[in-house]
Amino acid sequence: MNTLIGLLIIALGSIGQSSSYVPIKKVKNWAWESFWLVQGIFAWLLFPFLGALLAVPQGHSLLEVLSSGNDAALKALFYGALWGIGGLTFGLSMRYLGVALGQSIALGTCSAFGTLIPALMLGTDLFTGKGLVLLIGVSIAIAGIAVIGFAGSLRSKNMTKEQKMSAVKDFALGKGLLVALLAGVMSACFSLGLEAAEPIKIAAIKLGANSLYAGLPAILMITFGGFITNAIYCLYQNYKNKTGKDYFGVPAKIFINNVLFCVLAGILWYSQFFGLALGKSYFTEGSIMMAFSWSILMSLNVTFSNVWGIILKEWKGAGTKTIIALVLGMLILISSLFLPNLL
Repeated sequence: MNTLIGLLIIALGSIGQSSSYVPIKKVKNWAWESFWLVQGIFAWLLFPFLGALLAVPQGHSLLEVLSSGNDAALKALFYGALWGIGGLTFGLSMRYLGVALGQSIALGTCSAFGTLIPALMLGTDLFTGKGLVLLIGVSIAIAGIAVIGFAGSLRSKNMTKEQKMSAVKDFALGKGLLVALLAGVMSACFSLGLEAAEPIKIAAIKLGANSLYAGLPAILMITFGGFITNAIYCLYQNYKNKTGKDYFGVPAKIFINNVLFCVLAGILWYSQFFGLALGKSYFTEGSIMMAFSWSILMSLNVTFSNVWGIILKEWKGAGTKTIIALVLGMLILISSLFLPNLL
């Protein structure tokens, strides 16, 4: 029962993440780098900070919790900076491939690297026992994502240039695939950051933190590292493209509109890791579900992002064969979520 509760919480957070790119479409008269930076302030700083405060026991401070894991906070910050590169290219993959296909490729790569690399670093044998179950689960998830990627290639072949541009304004399959793959590899550093920051979670619990929220301070350090990377790049682009005036150079009504939608995008994006931290607290420590939790989140993100892709008509005119491949890929992904718990 606890496993199902944990999966449900992670799924709710995943729905939020998959929805986070929809509000961005409502931002007006701001260049990509401008709205990316503003939504990042909320997604990677404000809401993670508020979440981390939930893990601070009475009579202690957040700084005390973060420093109690020795140099774990700095390691998390470092991996967060690397993950931030993935975050940058992740946003670009949405630009070139759309919400559905862009997230599918990027998150699929992220799922594999983010699940298997930590297991290997812990010395897990991927060909026997628990390690083999983990490998099978990840392989099935990747297979589902590959089928979705195949559906995306079919869509590209069957759609006219006008249809592609109508669904995704800057559609570019070749460039988008390269960017999405890079995004996936670098985004897997978030999972490595969670592993490196495990001492913070343990120390927080020893100080009296509720185990439900104990993983949230680590997420703050990772997203803070990612914010630094993204802020440097976005401010450079503001300077290069002369878009620094975007922030306050628009009418007050548009400014308020843009900030509100960036706030909404930020809290929706953060909900995936808030849900992951809470959901994992319902899994047995050291269990296969705990090790597979990252892949579960990524698989759900891919599934729900494709649901949004259908809603946003990104698959309009793609053809029956393409839609069948898309649905099949989503079903394979969903099956991968429950397999580790059945074996």
